[in-house]
Amino acid sequence: MTDNFLVIDQPSALVDFCDRIKAAPWLAVDTEFEREKTYYPEICLLQVATRDLAAVIDPIAISDLGPILDLIYDPGIIKVFHSARQDLEIFYNMKGSVPAPLFDTQVAAPLLGHPEQAGYATLVKAFEGVELSKSHTRTDWKRRPLKPGQLRYAVDDVIYLARIYEKIIDKLTQMNRLNWLDKDFKAMTDPSIYAPETDQVWIRIRSANRLKGKKLSVLQALAKWREETARLDNCPRNWLMRDDAIIDIANQLPEQKRDLFAIKGLHDRVASQYGSALLQIIADAQHLEPQPLPNYIRRKPMTLDQEMLMDLMMVIIRKRAQENDLNAALLAPHKELECLVKNENSLLLTGWRERMIGEELIALLNGEISIHVRNRQVQLMSND
Repeated sequence: MTDNFLVIDQPSALVDFCDRIKAAPWLAVDTEFEREKTYYPEICLLQVATRDLAAVIDPIAISDLGPILDLIYDPGIIKVFHSARQDLEIFYNMKGSVPAPLFDTQVAAPLLGHPEQAGYATLVKAFEGVELSKSHTRTDWKRRPLKPGQLRYAVDDVIYLARIYEKIIDKLTQMNRLNWLDKDFKAMTDPSIYAPETDQVWIRIRSANRLKGKKLSVLQALAKWREETARLDNCPRNWLMRDDAIIDIANQLPEQKRDLFAIKGLHDRVASQYGSALLQIIADAQHLEPQPLPNYIRRKPMTLDQEMLMDLMMVIIRKRAQENDLNAALLAPHKELECLVKNENSLLLTGWRERMIGEELIALLNGEISIHVRNRQVQLMSND
């Protein structure tokens, strides 16, 4: 991988670049975007690298990104990201779907013993011994012209990503773990991640579990209205109404427009422009049955039996963590283990963790295997 790179701000140059990389088996991809004043992220730069070539593409100068999007959406090319969630949202908004197949180095890193949710700079340091510059982290990527240092900062996000990817692939292949990530990457292509149902967004509001009855119904209706209006107006949802304002309205149940102006966190402009609509939403929602709180919000304390089961499962977790050279807390976070014991949705039953530890833990909980000690060694035995 060369440290040189192309800056592409002409359609003809983009076509030429795409012709040069169209046979690549994988592409390292990253974006720079702005969304401080919009609901939808605005792409400002698109960085792409192969093993031998890297480029910074300017979507502000080039209105038609068709040639590079054709490659990014080519099912025969693997798209490599780090912490892909926001990048994939941009592509979803462009095309109505997520490019696949994909590979996320942040998702893969824990299988090699790196921390969960490891940052890009952390992995670059670990794999390449390079300290990336942080001097342009607050760049306004919409401004033109961009300085050489800003372009260098942007392209480093794919140059080193390409290098890291190849090293991760090599290690996972050696450890026979490469296909363990298939379910994780498949799950990342679910459209509901990037365009969630508006009647479900209330779940993200903290303190929602403190409300019930008609107050909870009002909170849910207001959260749905805010999301739909923010999408329609392409403005940040908090410009319409902050979470604490939704909580206050749900608690106070205002009936008059003047009552809305007294809500802390609700801007006077919003109360004036949308006041009548909000009052109607509040009145109507009070006659609706609220959606039930998810299990993880209605968390109950552990019983003694559940705590003992947790202790038993930790024996297996420590054993498998040692065998796979992983930290036990990384392999099975306490919160996820608690969910498993309570028969709730757990990360331990998804992706690579299900294969490494989840299936065994379920077998233990179902009485299908037992823990034995022989010659002072912990062993697992089938109860068949």
